[in-house]
Amino acid sequence: PSIPVPLMHLVITPDGRYLISASADQTIKIWEIATGQAIRTLNGHSSSINALVVTPDGQQLISGGADKLIKIWDINTGEEIRTLAGHASFINTLAVSPDGQLAISGSADKTIKIWNVETGAEVRTLAGHSGYVNALAISPDGQTLASGSADQTIKLWDFNTGNELRTLTGYGTHINYFVVSPDWSEMATGSDRPVISVWRLQE
Repeated sequence: PSIPVPLMHLVITPDGRYLISASADQTIKIWEIATGQAIRTLNGHSSSINALVVTPDGQQLISGGADKLIKIWDINTGEEIRTLAGHASFINTLAVSPDGQLAISGSADKTIKIWNVETGAEVRTLAGHSGYVNALAISPDGQTLASGSADQTIKLWDFNTGNELRTLTGYGTHINYFVVSPDWSEMATGSDRPVISVWRLQE
């Protein structure tokens, strides 16, 4: 596919049928991987779209942008289902619980918010980082949430209570991205510098 504007994020649906792209032109495009054709364009954000996540059933797309908003979309129709508002600054990262019922957002306002996907209600706010929240991941069992921040730390949270479990320090610069091993024993983190660090999550 030809995408003439800067890309901000990419995701693939769980069934591998669609590639979804978010661009700096405030649009989301859904591409059919088999043909390379854009089959749908989603409009609704008023600023750059920074994050995308697809629900585990592949039916809904969640997007977050510099307009401070989170939007939930029907992937099959392109319809905007609802808008979630509550952050005081732009959205950097998104995750979704394994059962698809809860969305998690990380923001430049230094907080993490948990939302009910079905109702749009804000369930909980996690505060503890002193810098932008740039990365999120939730464990396969839905019990632990990990967050990475510009404050140079990774925090582990009890997802059910919102209690902070542990803080990992020592990276030496802001954390932009991370990936967690399938068994959640290790995490690899990255930033703007050419270094990848591997952390042990299980003591």
